[in-house]
Amino acid sequence: MTDELIIDVHGMTKRFGDRVVVNKIDLQVSRGQIYGFLGPNGSGKTTFIRMLCGLLRADAGSGTCLGHDVITGSEQIKRQVGYMTQRFSFYEDLSIEENLDFVARLYEVPNRRQAVTDSLDHLGLSGRRKQLAGELSGGWKQRMALAACLIHKPKLLLLDEPTAGVDPKARRDFWEQIHDLAAEGLTFLITTHYMDEAERCHRLAYISYGNLLVNGTVAEVIAHAKLTTWSVTGPDLNHLSRELRNQPGVEQAVAFGKMLHVSGSDTQALERVVEKFSGEGYEWTKVSSGLEDVFIHLMETSPDNFSP
Repeated sequence: MTDELIIDVHGMTKRFGDRVVVNKIDLQVSRGQIYGFLGPNGSGKTTFIRMLCGLLRADAGSGTCLGHDVITGSEQIKRQVGYMTQRFSFYEDLSIEENLDFVARLYEVPNRRQAVTDSLDHLGLSGRRKQLAGELSGGWKQRMALAACLIHKPKLLLLDEPTAGVDPKARRDFWEQIHDLAAEGLTFLITTHYMDEAERCHRLAYISYGNLLVNGTVAEVIAHAKLTTWSVTGPDLNHLSRELRNQPGVEQAVAFGKMLHVSGSDTQALERVVEKFSGEGYEWTKVSSGLEDVFIHLMETSPDNFSP
């Protein structure tokens, strides 16, 4: 990883009618960095990504992506970006090899046939090269989509919830590939709802309803929330969670296996709740807040931009 900025944008804004879906976002991403984008559905993550790669024009803002002006240089940016959408967007009645060849033609890749062969080898797809894309499992479709994104040798990959609906082993394999590619200098901006994936990113940004609320390393994002969390075990935790959610200072009471995580930003109020519900077989332990605790806290304390 270097200090070279691949993305350096300021005040990026997008409106649809009277609604601001991306509101004055600043973001800097260095070469070789894996940058995770978190936020609820409808928060503006995909819109922001599409502005970066030239698929949408920003209404306001400035900066560069891959050294090109993010407003006027969209055509140059597109040539150096790979974009993996949420949905599988390739031809299901073509084979893996035919799909990759089609993408290589679109990008006018030199030595196209060799590039396709190299891509198949690099992503472990050679043995399935003749298999129709529509016959692939979710994990293999994901691997083919990644190969297609890489075939023109981009410098930046924008991945929009790339592992949605994929089994845990395929997700783990995918992330190992991501880290290998980042070590080679490729830069990633990835949206995800999986907290274990977010924790594998070098840095995170949390967007809620168009606004960038926090960014930094996992530790910095957790510290920024200033959230206090207790775990509690004992009898009838479902009943206890309903009771706790009505208590002052309790922002969330969420089941984690055979315990509850009870969190809030008012430490003293939360301690009074712990004291009130101690005994009767309940055992309370103060724990470090996790990324999921912070994620839920940010979701529940952010105003919805659809609200009047």
